[in-house]
Amino acid sequence: MARTPVRGDHESPERTSYEEARVAETLKKGSRVTGTAREKLAADLKRKYESGASIRALAEETGRSYGFVHRMLSESDVTLRGRGGATRGKKAASA
Repeated sequence: MARTPVRGDHESPERTSYEEARVAETLKKGSRVTGTAREKLAADLKRKYESGASIRALAEETGRSYGFVHRMLSESDVTLRGRGGATRGKKAASA
């Protein structure tokens, strides 16, 4: 049975490379990420975000919070996308 992709779900866990799995394994939730591990994680998050993955999807994939991923992307000088979905504007005047 084919899996229906969820909005923002651009990479399934099955496509995670061995290296990404190893990095995620060593970066347990809540642990401090410094040095080369932080640079590598930031580069990986930047690449995936610029390929279309959402911050929420990246947070879930890495086991980190939305705020952590957002901060890492900001530190990497990524231009963050605006919020999606319908926007509310002024109602057109009905004649």
